[in-house]
Amino acid sequence: MAKRRVKKSENKPDIKDTTINIFYNLIIFFLVVLIVYLSYSAYLKIVQNPAKEIKEEKKEVAAEIIQLDVLNGCGVSGVADRFTDFLRAHDFDVVELGNYTVKGKINYNVDETFVIDRIGNKANAIKVAEALGIEQVKIIQQINENYFLDVSLVIGKDYYKLKPIIGSE
Repeated sequence: MAKRRVKKSENKPDIKDTTINIFYNLIIFFLVVLIVYLSYSAYLKIVQNPAKEIKEEKKEVAAEIIQLDVLNGCGVSGVADRFTDFLRAHDFDVVELGNYTVKGKINYNVDETFVIDRIGNKANAIKVAEALGIEQVKIIQQINENYFLDVSLVIGKDYYKLKPIIGSE
């Protein structure tokens, strides 16, 4: 019988292959940790109650130049002109003067003067109200993107109690 020569294989690990395997294992470990972290973060965002989040209040600052229109809602002739002169003397930009209308009809039945915030910056309306001596509770917000005004002033039947009238007498 012939002797067979059996060659013993040397299974010595190659240093280059071992280094590459360790490198791949580290990358896999890092990616698994990253996936777990991102999944946990997404879970918290979905499950967390948004009502519990603390919302920062925006500090509104009045514009340097406030554009407004003055609307007569009391029916007294010349009162809108008097308010316009007063506001312009106090550095407000009155761009329009007219009668207060509701659904296209003139309305002279406004009992109390009020200020309308048209752009969402209530600080502008507050500045106008303070200049005229109007209480802040008489400021309403009606945002209208079709208006190119900051504020509207509607003069009511209580106009004689406000600064343009009592301040000039």
